[in-house]
Amino acid sequence: MKTDQNSLEADSGAANADLIERLLVGAIDLHCHSGPSVMPRYFDHYEAMQEASAAGMRALLLKDHYYSATPVSELLNHHFGHLQVTLLSGVPLNNTVGGLNVHAVEHGLQLGAKLVWMPTFSSRNHLDHHKQDKDFENKFPQTKRRMLEPIPLTVLADNGALLPEVGPILDLIAEHDAVLSSGHLHISEIWPLFEEAKRRGVTRLLCNHPTYVVDASLEDMAQLARMGVWLEHSMCMFVPGSKFHFYDPETLDQLIKAGTVEKTILGSDLGQKGNPRMVDGFRQVIATCLELGYGEEQIRRMISGNAATLIGLDK
Repeated sequence: MKTDQNSLEADSGAANADLIERLLVGAIDLHCHSGPSVMPRYFDHYEAMQEASAAGMRALLLKDHYYSATPVSELLNHHFGHLQVTLLSGVPLNNTVGGLNVHAVEHGLQLGAKLVWMPTFSSRNHLDHHKQDKDFENKFPQTKRRMLEPIPLTVLADNGALLPEVGPILDLIAEHDAVLSSGHLHISEIWPLFEEAKRRGVTRLLCNHPTYVVDASLEDMAQLARMGVWLEHSMCMFVPGSKFHFYDPETLDQLIKAGTVEKTILGSDLGQKGNPRMVDGFRQVIATCLELGYGEEQIRRMISGNAATLIGLDK
């Protein structure tokens, strides 16, 4: 009887592994941290493309907090199309591009950038979290060498109004039908930003890891989803073996239910040295979603369909 039970468990495990591999085909990662980077990465942009191709993934959005990888993604797409992985990138509005710099946005979008991140590492909110949490450096990737002290950035004036330099940036994003990411702004900054973005014609809105640094509550996430915002949760925060494994499967379930399957995107946020590989992060989170009871179509939506719609891959 025990042998039969073992055989059944083996068959079930093999079937589940096969399903995970099938779900990986066509997956899209909008949060891939490959290099070159001033932060330690286990693979470079080309190697990320190869890893995704081997798994049958459809696209990667290369994210570096310090520079736009758009020129690199355009070059690799041109020369390595046979890998059948589309590389994308965006413009991170941190100190290295001059902060809220409309010229950097214009240049990036004309080169083909699909997304603009509001300040991340340079955001006042991110830096405040760093100061308040003595253990922050163990919870967040650090540069290989100490860099200049960042200048804190926010999108709001002291009176709570959006800074005047934000408006022209939003207009360019709307004109190019690009994605606006709220970066590492606090949820209190995100509301006026997204409201003004919608007023100016921006239709593609993204909130990255709303539970982490952003400080959004479940109700905030539900309201953002009703507003038409896509909510991306970082796989690295749910994967055992990750240095940033902060949350359990039940938390992931709560986050998906708050934002709905229809507005949830699962991105790896992987590429750091010492963490699981990007594709393995996808495998583990797909397995978690299956254990939580999500169906194949729901999982496909969260790891590929929603991202394709947001980034405009199918237009």
